[in-house]
Amino acid sequence: MNWFEDEAFWRELYPYMFAPERLSAADAEVDQILALTKFSGSKVLDLCCGPGRHSAAFASRGFQVTGVDRSRFLLERARERAAEANVNVEWVEDDMRHFSRPAAFDLACCLFTSFGYFEEEDEDLQVLRRVRENLTNDGVFIMDVLGKERLARVFKDAQCTDFPDGTIFLQRPQVLDDWRRIRNEWMLLKDSKYRTFRFEHFIYSGRELSDRLAACGFQDVRLYGDLKGSPYGLEAMRLVAVARKIA
Repeated sequence: MNWFEDEAFWRELYPYMFAPERLSAADAEVDQILALTKFSGSKVLDLCCGPGRHSAAFASRGFQVTGVDRSRFLLERARERAAEANVNVEWVEDDMRHFSRPAAFDLACCLFTSFGYFEEEDEDLQVLRRVRENLTNDGVFIMDVLGKERLARVFKDAQCTDFPDGTIFLQRPQVLDDWRRIRNEWMLLKDSKYRTFRFEHFIYSGRELSDRLAACGFQDVRLYGDLKGSPYGLEAMRLVAVARKIA
C-alpha cells in the first residue's frame, strides 16, 4: 500500500493538517484564485480536493464543481462541509492519475501540495497530461505546492509543534536523490502514546515545474509566490503555477 492510500494517515492527521483556521481560509483563497486566473467559466475541477474546503467555496459562488479524491475518509468530511454550506458538489472517489472527463472543465485546481506523491516522475507527468485532457480549450490550471527553493531556504532537520489539545507534533524531513525527493517522518505524541507516519514525495523548483507543464502541452505558464500573485522570488512562501490549454 502506498502511504497516500492509507486511510489511517488521513484520519489520524486530519485535525493537524486541517485546523479550523486553514479550513476558514478557503473563501479568501478562492477569491484570490479567481482573480489570479481571471477565470470566467462555469465548471471547476478540484483535484485532490481533500475535505472539500475549496470545492464548497467555489460552489457557494455559483460554479459547477467536481471534487476528486481517492480518500474515502476525506470525501466524507467534504460531504459534511458541503451540507453545512448548503451547496451542491459532485464528489468522485478516484485516483488523480486516472480520473478522465475530457474537455469537461474550464478551471482545474490542485492545491495544498497535493502533487508529486507517486514513486515515478512519469506518474506526475501522467497527472498533468490527464488534467490538460480534462480541460476545455482555453481552460486554465492552477497548482499550489511547496517549492524546492523555499524548502531549501527554511530546511530544518526537525521541527516540533505544540497543539492546544496537548498533542506534540514532531516532523523530521530527509532530502533524497540529490534534492529530487523528500522523505518525511511525522510523529504525534499525546497522552503518553505516539503514532508515527512516514511518507515521501517529489519536490519541484519553479523551473522544473514550469518545464514539466510545458512538456505536457500547457502554454502561457506563469509562476507566483502565493495565490495573491506575488512574484516567485527568494521570499516566496509557495510555488503557484498558472498554465493554460490553448487551442
